[in-house]
Amino acid sequence: MANQTTTEPSDSDLVVLAKAGDLAAFESLMTRHEQRVYSLAMRMLRQEQDAEDVTQQTFLSALENLDGFRGDASFSTWLLRIATHAALKIIRKRKGLQIVSLEDAAEPADTMDAIPRPEFIADWRQSPEHLVEQREVQRLLDEALARLDEKHRLVFLLRDVEGLSIKETAEALGLSQANTKVRLLRARLQLREELTQALGDPATRVERPHHHG
Repeated sequence: MANQTTTEPSDSDLVVLAKAGDLAAFESLMTRHEQRVYSLAMRMLRQEQDAEDVTQQTFLSALENLDGFRGDASFSTWLLRIATHAALKIIRKRKGLQIVSLEDAAEPADTMDAIPRPEFIADWRQSPEHLVEQREVQRLLDEALARLDEKHRLVFLLRDVEGLSIKETAEALGLSQANTKVRLLRARLQLREELTQALGDPATRVERPHHHG
């Protein structure tokens, strides 16, 4: 007798069932994606209670707006957009509604010419965006991420940690795609410099010459 329980239902299958009123299907989606949503919220907000609140709000909002999910993106990407918006609301509240360049479509400083060159150049075994997959460097990466400007950290989190496209990241943060690319490059450069001492090959590290005049 064939075992019919070996194939897990896809997100799409569960969404169809959940739209039809199957709460158990939605709970399965929650179980499947809860940790990823919480992890993103925690990295954005760096406070457990706030991250838990965002996670709860994300799934409540997803349940309420499930009929509006058209499948243009994956269910996980849709969830991460909802979580991003919920986290941004908390960031706004923390700052007393004074958001520092978070949603500016363009910033005078955000041009390719303004990107600072790193102080150290080193060969890396892996690029920063791939390091997030390694458990042993999670702590180092999280500490380096915490030192990034918020506007650069959020772009890196959504694009390189969560795997959203440039277009999806831009939409989630209310930025232009060009500005998103510049911020991503800045974030990668700064993280590369932050982590070079720990992860770079010291034999190939050279100080960047300081030019005068």
